[in-house]
Amino acid sequence: MTRILITAAVGCALSGLFGYLLLPVLRALKAGQSVREIGPTWHNNKAGTPLMGGLMFIFAVILCLVSNLGSIRDYTVFYVLALSLCFGLVGFLDDFCKVKYKRDLGLTALQKAMLQMAVSAVYLYVLYREGTLTCDIYVPFFNVTFYVHPLVYIFFAMFVMVGCVNAVNLTDGIDGLSSSVTIPVMVFFTAAAYAMGKSDLALLPAALAGGLIAYLFYNFHPAKVFMGDTGSLFMGGVVCAMAFALDMPLVLIFAGFVYIVETLSDIIQVTYFKLTHGKRIFKMAPIHHHFEMCGWKEEKIVFVFAGVSAIMCVVAWLSIAGKIG
Repeated sequence: MTRILITAAVGCALSGLFGYLLLPVLRALKAGQSVREIGPTWHNNKAGTPLMGGLMFIFAVILCLVSNLGSIRDYTVFYVLALSLCFGLVGFLDDFCKVKYKRDLGLTALQKAMLQMAVSAVYLYVLYREGTLTCDIYVPFFNVTFYVHPLVYIFFAMFVMVGCVNAVNLTDGIDGLSSSVTIPVMVFFTAAAYAMGKSDLALLPAALAGGLIAYLFYNFHPAKVFMGDTGSLFMGGVVCAMAFALDMPLVLIFAGFVYIVETLSDIIQVTYFKLTHGKRIFKMAPIHHHFEMCGWKEEKIVFVFAGVSAIMCVVAWLSIAGKIG
């Protein structure tokens, strides 16, 4: 546990240092965010805020794992890192297109989906060949598992992973939100991995939790930098990869509760809008924008959503008591 706590602290320190060094570079490169016209009008003053700030905690996580290389015996942690970096690379390409062509939309939805599915398929295949992925689905709270045919499981897993990654990305809508929501999730996965005797695997979420705390100093309202898709897709990659590396993807229902609500609010809004020819359920979707339109300040939304995430992570912990007991 001491090694895990030290890794989290080092991740925080390194992320803060990288932020200090990276921010002037991003400003010099004019790597600024464009703001979508369909968003809240008061977000227009965020145009030009440096993008790709997620690199600060990505570099911190990589260095933390490299520094522990001599003591790591379970290399699953590097599979999780590799998957997350691949997702982060997809996000980087998206951010690069935004910066280069000065537009809010980078890669097309189809391009991102195809790349994400390919990355997910390779990761799941590697875990399956290594024996980490069992194709047994653990049901939280009931402490039972049921076997699923490998082909069915792979398609299910790809759907969950791509959905999870994009749900985390969707949560990155206001200053400090996605990182604040994800910190409790990383603490949960750190504790779960440690309790299951996988202390090497616990190093990655611990390092990311520390890195996100430092990132918040730069991103809390008013944000000095945005993580961009580079950071949010990397972060989403860690979330879904940890769930499958621990062989309990259904725990994302609880640990990823805020991500799911954000995604459902967007799906419900779009579906209802089309079915009713222009009527809306929410003032704006995803749901964090609805609360903005209701008069909530960004800071309040962040604290409430992070609090809900923390509570649901406690529920997630209780739901796997039989697995870790």
